[in-house]
Amino acid sequence: MSTEQTTEQPPEVRPHRLLTVLLIPLFMALVAISVINVALPAIGESTGASSGGLQWVISGYALAFGVLLVPSGRAGDVIGRRRMLLVGIALFTLGSLMAGLAQDIVVLNIARVVQGLGSGLVNPQAIGLIQQHFRGQERAKAFALMATTVAVATAVGPVIGGLLIQILGNDAGWRWMFFINVPLGLASLLLGLRWVPNDRRRPDQKLDLDPVGTVLLAVAVLVIMLPFMERGAGAAVWALLPVGLALVAAFVVWEKRYKGRGRPPMVDLDIFRAESFRNGILIVTAFFMGMTSIWILIPLYLQMHLHHSAFESSIVGLPSSVGAAVSSQIAGRYVMTLGRRLVIAGFVVAFIAVLGVVLVAGPVESGSLPYWAFAVPLTLIGVSQGMTIAPNQTLTLNAVDPKFGGVAGGVLSLGQRVGTAVGTALIPGVLFTLTEGGTAWPTSFRISMGLIMVLIVVATAFCMYDRKRERAEAAA
Repeated sequence: MSTEQTTEQPPEVRPHRLLTVLLIPLFMALVAISVINVALPAIGESTGASSGGLQWVISGYALAFGVLLVPSGRAGDVIGRRRMLLVGIALFTLGSLMAGLAQDIVVLNIARVVQGLGSGLVNPQAIGLIQQHFRGQERAKAFALMATTVAVATAVGPVIGGLLIQILGNDAGWRWMFFINVPLGLASLLLGLRWVPNDRRRPDQKLDLDPVGTVLLAVAVLVIMLPFMERGAGAAVWALLPVGLALVAAFVVWEKRYKGRGRPPMVDLDIFRAESFRNGILIVTAFFMGMTSIWILIPLYLQMHLHHSAFESSIVGLPSSVGAAVSSQIAGRYVMTLGRRLVIAGFVVAFIAVLGVVLVAGPVESGSLPYWAFAVPLTLIGVSQGMTIAPNQTLTLNAVDPKFGGVAGGVLSLGQRVGTAVGTALIPGVLFTLTEGGTAWPTSFRISMGLIMVLIVVATAFCMYDRKRERAEAAA
C-alpha cells in the first residue's frame, strides 16, 4: 500500500505549531526513560526500596509503554488522534505528579506505570499525525525533527538528573525530575487543544476496536518483554517466551478471521505486504538491540571499572546528541533522494564508531588518554543514529496509507521497544556474566562491543536487501 494510492488530502495545519505540540510530550517521555538511570541510588536511599522495587521503576514504565503502542495507534486511527494524544499527555502529566509526591516505592511504581501508559498513547499519535498532515520532503523533515528530539532527550536526561540531585540533594532532586514534567504537560494540553486539528470520529461511524485482538496482542507483548525486564527472576521466567510467541500466532489467526467476517481488525495485516515496511521493522529492531546497549555499557565501564562519577559518565555522551541533531537534519533533506543508501552509510558510520570505542578503551584505562576521549567515537554514534533512525522511519512508513498511520507507527515503535528491551538485557547481561565469572573488565567490555557490531552487521544486511529490492523495482 503506497501513500500515492490514497486520495485523502491533509487538512490545513500550521506545521510548526503542530510539531511543537507533538515534540514536547515526546521529549518528556524520552527524558523519563533516560533520567531515571542516575536517580535509582537516590530513590533507593529516599524510599528504602529493595533492588527488586527499584528495578520496577524502570520495568513498569517500559512494559506499560510497550504494551499500549499498537492498540493506542489503532484507537487513534479510529477514534481520533487528537483525542488520544491529549489523553496520553494528561495521563503522563498525572503520573509525573504522582511520582514526585510518592512516599514509598509502591506508589512510585504505580505512578511510573501511569507515565508509561501516557507515553504509549502519545507516541503512535505523534507518528500518525505526521503521516496524516505531512507529505514527501516535509514529512522527512518532520521525522528528522522528531529524531533530533529523541537524540537530545536521551543525552540530556541523565545530565538533568545528575544536576538536580547535585543541586537539590537526593530526596528533592529525584522528585523534581518528575515535577518538571507537570508544567510542560499542562502547556502541551493547552496548546494541543488549540493547535492540533480535531479529527473526532463522526457520529454515524460505527466504533469497532477489535477487543479480542487488542487483548491478545497486549498480553503477547507483555509476556515477551517481561523476561527481559525481570533480569533477576531466575530461569523460570524465560518459559514465558514460547507462551508469548504462541499468543502472537493466535493474534495473527484472529486478525485474519476478524477481517474475513467483514470487521476492521486492530492491525490490518495487509500493511505487512509492503516489503519495505517489513524490512524497516527488522532493521530498526536489530539496530536498537545493539546501539541502545552502548549507553549502558559506557557508564558501567566508566563507573564500575574506572571509578568515575555518574555525572562525569553522563557528560561523555552529550556531544553525541549534537552529532545526532545535526546529522538527522541533514538526513531529513536527502532521504527522499538517497533512500536506503543513506541508512546503509549510517550503519557503516555506526560500525566504525563502535570499533572506535573499543580502540579508545585501552588508552583510557592506561591513563594515556582522558576518560572524555570516549566522546569522540560516541559523537560518531550520534551521527550514525541521525543518519539511520529518522530516514528508516520515513522510508518504512512511506509504504503505508496514512489512514493506517497510527497503527503502523505503533508497530514500528514496538520494534524499537522490543529491540531495546532485548539488547539492554542481553548485552549488559553478557558483560556481567563474564566479569562475575572472572574475565577481566576490558576483555568483557570488548566482547560486549563485538556483539553490538554483529547486530549492526545484521541490520546492514536487512538494509542492503531492501536497497537491492528498490533497485530491482526501479528497473522493472
